[in-house]
Amino acid sequence: MKIKRSKYDTIINFLSLLCLIGTASILIISWKTIPNEIPGHYNAVGNIDKITNKNSLIVLFAVGWIMFIGVSFIERFPQIWNTGIQVTEQNKERVYRILKNMIGTVKLLVVLVFSYLTLHSITGKNLSPLFLPIFLVLMFGSITVFIFQLLKDK
Repeated sequence: MKIKRSKYDTIINFLSLLCLIGTASILIISWKTIPNEIPGHYNAVGNIDKITNKNSLIVLFAVGWIMFIGVSFIERFPQIWNTGIQVTEQNKERVYRILKNMIGTVKLLVVLVFSYLTLHSITGKNLSPLFLPIFLVLMFGSITVFIFQLLKDK
């Protein structure tokens, strides 16, 4: 099944690509000024708990791209999605549109987080203690909104 590309899909993909390309540009431009040792991991409250080499920024950045490409690939095959509800001829357009919007939103949030962590690591500072709670609220909050849309008028 092919789902028509919507304006929402276009905006989400544009913002994701803009974020990834912007992160790449900043890394390339500032590579020589990035300290050799940078934070490699943060604990749940945002404190640095591992120091690593700046080359790990490349890995973190690559994971962001891999996630973007992987989720973009999965978006193309709605027949493999677990919808959680019975898909019929009458509701399939609506169900798959809602799920595609949810997947796109999650994709954007993941790209934003990986880009943010990549760029924030350059500073060598702790994350805000609010980073994890805000990310979790955005991620699970948006998923919850889409699930409610999906279950509405079931």
